[in-house]
Amino acid sequence: MNKLILLAAGGTGGHLFPAEALAAVLKARGYEVDLATDARAARYAGHFPARELHVLSADTVRGRSPVALARTVLALGSGLVSGLALMRRLKPAVVVGFGGYPTVPPLLAASFSGVPTVVHESNGVMGRANRMLAGRVQAIATGFPGLLRGDTALAAKEVWTGNPLRPAALAVAGLPYETPQPQGPLRVLVFGGSQGARVMSDVVPAALEKVNPALRARLHLTQQAREEDMARVQAAYERLGVTAQLAPFFDDLPARMAAAQLVISRSGAGTVAELSALGRPSILVPLPGAIDQDQAANARALGEAGGALVLPQPDFTPVRLAAELARFASSPDLLEDMALAARANGVLDAAERLADLVGHLAGGGTTDSFRNLQGPRT
Repeated sequence: MNKLILLAAGGTGGHLFPAEALAAVLKARGYEVDLATDARAARYAGHFPARELHVLSADTVRGRSPVALARTVLALGSGLVSGLALMRRLKPAVVVGFGGYPTVPPLLAASFSGVPTVVHESNGVMGRANRMLAGRVQAIATGFPGLLRGDTALAAKEVWTGNPLRPAALAVAGLPYETPQPQGPLRVLVFGGSQGARVMSDVVPAALEKVNPALRARLHLTQQAREEDMARVQAAYERLGVTAQLAPFFDDLPARMAAAQLVISRSGAGTVAELSALGRPSILVPLPGAIDQDQAANARALGEAGGALVLPQPDFTPVRLAAELARFASSPDLLEDMALAARANGVLDAAERLADLVGHLAGGGTTDSFRNLQGPRT
């Protein structure tokens, strides 16, 4: 059996991290793994466990003007030509896409070349690139169960795996939650995804100015802030006497999440999966204005499970955040309940489930036969 699996991911770390998790499991099972991505996402792939990195041309649809559409079509067309050449050279057993427009050229090339294909949809709604590919692939692995229940044709391809967790998250997933003591320190982690989120730098310092000084003295804050926001945020915390560690990006974010007693963040699929697996309570602020409203769907799933407080960005004000911080600090049992609910929603073996599906297709199996083998698990 051909032992080479080509993974395709791009855009942000949110696409690459689950691909990295799958790669680790596949390599442990004896497969060779290559990665196809674009130049923008390649910068996140420094530690990706791939035999070889293939950079293909791709572009996001940035507007509806003829010029913008022509630029996107040209980039994707160029990537498709390169992808077809890549299929002839590599002859992979399966190609697996993790969303984002950089996955379109290699997945289409694989489909045209007769190579089995899988897309993994990590969000609570299917993204545009995956929707574009869904009709051509053999299987659609999903991070949330029942994602495609409204589409009979696509639901026949659906296999619920959960969202694969990167090794760094799995390494700390077993650490117990430490409930804050009534007058003890409260460790709060604030971040906004791999690109950062300015709203966190705007709202969190202003909220801490409004909380009781006694609570402010208890806070041990770790916050991601963009380079251009760093100085003003640091100055605000120094003025308020808040113990804070700031950085534009944390390489060890899963470990910092595990150490936190409350997380304030965006609600990308990877973030929600890791909060669930670690069992950490959170205040989630979905990215507004997204066409697919994927972060809103992700946050809603964890919020309805009791593991998070969901605040749409218009409600994420200094006054509201100050009130919520005071409420949680005075009732730590609320945080403990949220932590338990989040953990109950976690899926620790998602990468293994996805690797099972990929291996089944690599061996000549079908999605239907895999679903029959897995039974209720899918």
